[in-house]
Amino acid sequence: MAKAQSPDMAPKVAIVWRGDAQARRDATPETSRQKAVFEALARQGVAAEPCVFCEELAHEVREQLLRMDGVLVWVDPISGGLRRDVLDEILRAVAAAGVVVSTHPDLVLKMGVKEVLYATRELGWGADTHLYASRAAFEAEFPGRLDASGPRVLKQNRGNGGIGVWKVESLDAWMVRVQEGRGDVEPRVLPLRAFLYECRTYFDGGGKLIDQAFQPRLPEGMIRCYMSEGRVVGFGRQIIRGLMPADAGPPGPRIMSGPDHPPFQALRAKMEGDWTPAMARLLGIDALPVIWDADFLYGPRDAAGEDTYVLCEINVSSVFPIPDEAPDELARTMARRLARHVGSKPERAADSPAQTG
Repeated sequence: MAKAQSPDMAPKVAIVWRGDAQARRDATPETSRQKAVFEALARQGVAAEPCVFCEELAHEVREQLLRMDGVLVWVDPISGGLRRDVLDEILRAVAAAGVVVSTHPDLVLKMGVKEVLYATRELGWGADTHLYASRAAFEAEFPGRLDASGPRVLKQNRGNGGIGVWKVESLDAWMVRVQEGRGDVEPRVLPLRAFLYECRTYFDGGGKLIDQAFQPRLPEGMIRCYMSEGRVVGFGRQIIRGLMPADAGPPGPRIMSGPDHPPFQALRAKMEGDWTPAMARLLGIDALPVIWDADFLYGPRDAAGEDTYVLCEINVSSVFPIPDEAPDELARTMARRLARHVGSKPERAADSPAQTG
């Protein structure tokens, strides 16, 4: 257990989530959905305070974060049609001033975007995966790939909640059936040319599309592997609705379990001993996020009849809900990171590189 220390000596951390001006005024640790994280940080001798972000109060948020030793962020890439570009610039500024930021926007762009599926496709968790960096490449290459290999899943590079994730099936030389992964969106049948045109906006501002083979075992559910740095801190398994037929029924609850849950020990061993270290080396990551997760679908069984796993997404922006075991683990990770981050803030800003993770 962490040593007790006076409030003035305790390292200070802000927990950031999106809201409006009223939510910012009313925010308390006790009423936050991150209540367990506030409590876990307190047990580690870390003083945490809420920081509700909205674009209209960007200056006020920036000033608050500059007073902190660390920042933990729970803000989706897209929420209510708003992207987090303004927040990302604030986080870059406070990290440059010496504040520990998890997860730093530059690290999000390394591992929290769909392009990571293409970059890490050879690590053992990959599938038949391709990347389209331009609209021209997409329109030239995707139709032939769809015709040759069966149903595909397209994913915009940065998004959440199934937004911009499409299952595409060829019906004949001209027509396709498409279904977006968000909510209860129903499939549509339309000309392939029309669908290609609809996708043009995904390339705005340097955007990309990632293309994976559809996984037939999708009805068996998705396994979310929760991580703190390189350690598994829990699992969540869920029967999902996205990309499923209209008669598949509603999604099931996410069943949470701790890191020692027996059915997922092979996946845990792969994540801790192989895939996560290999990803960090490949992407040049020195410090993994304090909290992140990797979503897996079941791949084809191997020759021995054992399950394989296919990575479908990594989440680093807003990882919630989390297993009961996770808050204490991420609090310990944050406390260790803060303990390594010695010196006053002016000295850090002058003498140390930005702290990320």
